[in-house]
Amino acid sequence: MTSVTIFQNQHQQYIGFVCQGHAGYADQGEDIVCAGISALVITVINALDAYTDEQFTTRTNEETGLISVRFRESVGHDAQLLIKTLVLGLEGIQSTYGNDYISLTFKEV
Repeated sequence: MTSVTIFQNQHQQYIGFVCQGHAGYADQGEDIVCAGISALVITVINALDAYTDEQFTTRTNEETGLISVRFRESVGHDAQLLIKTLVLGLEGIQSTYGNDYISLTFKEV
């Protein structure tokens, strides 16, 4: 299962996320759930880098499926919108394929 935790501050602003694990929907290389999650996450990270001035750190571990993003300071409208778009896409995958393959949680930090 892929676990995604979206981090928010006390004002409900997104401040980062962590995605870890492999969905396990199908064999490696044929897992459309894992591919969809990965495509969404990587596209949002690339868009944050290309289209915003936000400062953030990333951590990855291909073996465990870890992708982590943390913003260094409060983020602006465009970055918030990109994270909202990520959440929308992940909720769509969860709705379509179920909780056996993706867990989406929100955590205030």
